[in-house]
Amino acid sequence: MKDLSQLVLRGTAGTLLAGHGGQKLFGWFGGPGPEGTRGMMETLNLKPAERWAFVGGASEFGGGVLTALGLFHPVGPLGIIGAMAMAARKVHWNKPIWATEGGAELPLTNMAIALALMLSGPDRYSLDRLFGIRLPGWVGPVGLVVALAIVAKAVQESEREIQEEGE
Repeated sequence: MKDLSQLVLRGTAGTLLAGHGGQKLFGWFGGPGPEGTRGMMETLNLKPAERWAFVGGASEFGGGVLTALGLFHPVGPLGIIGAMAMAARKVHWNKPIWATEGGAELPLTNMAIALALMLSGPDRYSLDRLFGIRLPGWVGPVGLVVALAIVAKAVQESEREIQEEGE
């Protein structure tokens, strides 16, 4: 049952995040596409905006696809965690927690799901198990530190940019 429950979580969260990234990268499902995403990154003072638009979309899309398939575990969940940490901090911060108020409810939920999947490892129904793929154990913890450090550095730079513009 544990493997089946992981499949449900991976399939649901991964597919939805891949779709969300597809909105940014390709304009799928009524999304903004690369130009609209670049504009959003500019309003968030993430520079260069074009690079951050690609990184955000690729983290969501790639992380979602890898998570849904259970491939190259834990790279997929790490992509989701990085993208959702950035979204929580740059888009939803300083708002009430609930999504109806613009808060971080959904990014935090996605991060919790991705972290739980990361910690539990690939399940019986993953492509990793099917093909015998096993990444080294250090990839998860090191990847998590690196992803969160990148988010922290980007947030720091964008906030410095905002302060300099205000002076």
